[in-house]
Amino acid sequence: MLDKNLVKNFIKISSLSAIACYPHIGKKNKELADKAATDEMRKNLNKLDINGEIVIGEGELDEAPMLYIGEKLGTGNGPSIDIAVDPVEGTNFVSKNLPGGLVVIAASRKGYLFKAPETYMEKLAVGKDIPYDAVDLDFSVEENIKNISESKNKPISNITACILDRPRHNKTINDLKKLGVNLKLITDGDVAGALLVSDEKYNVDIFLGIGGGPEGVLAASALDAAGCKFQCRFLFKTENDIRRAKEMGIYDLNKKYELHEIIKGDSLFCATGITSGDLVSGVKEKNGKFYTETLVAQKGSNINIVINEEANT
Repeated sequence: MLDKNLVKNFIKISSLSAIACYPHIGKKNKELADKAATDEMRKNLNKLDINGEIVIGEGELDEAPMLYIGEKLGTGNGPSIDIAVDPVEGTNFVSKNLPGGLVVIAASRKGYLFKAPETYMEKLAVGKDIPYDAVDLDFSVEENIKNISESKNKPISNITACILDRPRHNKTINDLKKLGVNLKLITDGDVAGALLVSDEKYNVDIFLGIGGGPEGVLAASALDAAGCKFQCRFLFKTENDIRRAKEMGIYDLNKKYELHEIIKGDSLFCATGITSGDLVSGVKEKNGKFYTETLVAQKGSNINIVINEEANT
């Protein structure tokens, strides 16, 4: 496991990155909000005594100033660490002052986090209270829902499914409606959406659909710590997608990945609220100080809420 001081530093960096976004909330400029979080994150990660590398980031080298895949971070002195980031998940939420904007960071020892290409991914996630063989990406929507209903002894009309509200999901959404399932449709933020299965208090029984591959790996880190089930399959639309996948060591293009193949060991997940949402509260300023709330997940310590107080600098 990552040592306690390193864990504290990652939580602090997540918090500081959210605070850096605070002036951009509601200003209708998602690029500036993303840049503010990215710059703050890079600056503070580079102060750590680690030999860090971005394995999930925001593009390629020529797309700097984003934190790009393969970027080296830290002083170079210390443990080799893989880092996955989404400096602002839900840039539209932040720019329009809507609920659910997050800073997301995951970290692990070298080789524990899957290097996912920037392509779409078919995903399915359920909580730890669902038997492992009850749901599967290869099952129909109806079979998955009926198995959840049976395993939880819960009528289908009381089951809630979370899915991105996108045209590509029209058929799935219609299938869910025909079954009488409650829908939680989200416009963005499928890391947060997937995490809603991690605790009964969120009242979401299944997360499904097609979203970003990098976001899938980030969500998997937290779901692994919570003992949930997560499956995914990459979707490659172009020859360039396939080329990038092969460069990352992915040769079976139709492979269905299980959680232990995405997160191969202990990892740390941090999600700090920029704007308040289902998971955490957003940044608050009071008497010259900022208050942030961070969802922290690390295998063996479960998911917990950490409150950080930062001086206004």
